Amino acid sequence: MPAPPARSSLYVYALTDPATAGHARRCPAVGDQGASVTVLVQDDLAAVVSPAAERPRARRRDLRAHQDVLNALLAHGPVLPMRFGMIAADEEAVRADMSARRAQNLSALARVAGRAEWNVKGESVPEALPELLREDAGLRALRASTRQRPGYEADVRLGQAIAAALQRRAEAAARDVVAHLDALAVDVRVGGAVAGGALNSSFLVAQSDEAPFRRAVQALAERHRGRIALTVTGPLPCYSFVGGDAVPAGQ
Repeated sequence: MPAPPARSSLYVYALTDPATAGHARRCPAVGDQGASVTVLVQDDLAAVVSPAAERPRARRRDLRAHQDVLNALLAHGPVLPMRFGMIAADEEAVRADMSARRAQNLSALARVAGRAEWNVKGESVPEALPELLREDAGLRALRASTRQRPGYEADVRLGQAIAAALQRRAEAAARDVVAHLDALAVDVRVGGAVAGGALNSSFLVAQSDEAPFRRAVQALAERHRGRIALTVTGPLPCYSFVGGDAVPAGQ
């Protein structure tokens, strides 16, 4: 079992610019409830950190504290967010990494300045079976055959065929959704597969386009009602668009 971080270790929330960093000082810190969120300034970069007396666990309170710090920063400037649980050995390690990767970090901050991440997920709609049957003659024939010769295997084949058909409809709708939302985004990243899902994509959206983006999602949800159920989450720190952890000094 790895040893816990030493007292001098730091929990790292994000990199940002010095002016933005100060807006997180009043946020509760991850882990030790008596710890304070502080800022390490290195030239034109700032790391938002707090003491890490022990390795953090993914408790609800700590997950919320991590996200609250990022939200406070995002409301005031560009942010390179860290994933929950990033620990740096000490202040010197953080400063050394900021110096070594200064150009890369400044470029990433410039890329996300005035922008935020919006995640759109989509799932197939099982309630759309009646509409699916009206559209799919092959599926209607399979259901009729199953009713004429009922049995476990026939029921399984029918269930699988229905699930596959619903998924195909949802995936076709998802392609249309992404094509339309792409026009309102600076960049798009495809996320990992979600059980039962047909769409999991993140969009880098300028603040000036956030309202049109939300309206477009609503319009597309209505357009594809019965084919895909859409959910949108944002604005979020730009996890998907910063190329991984900006300070690779974690343990």
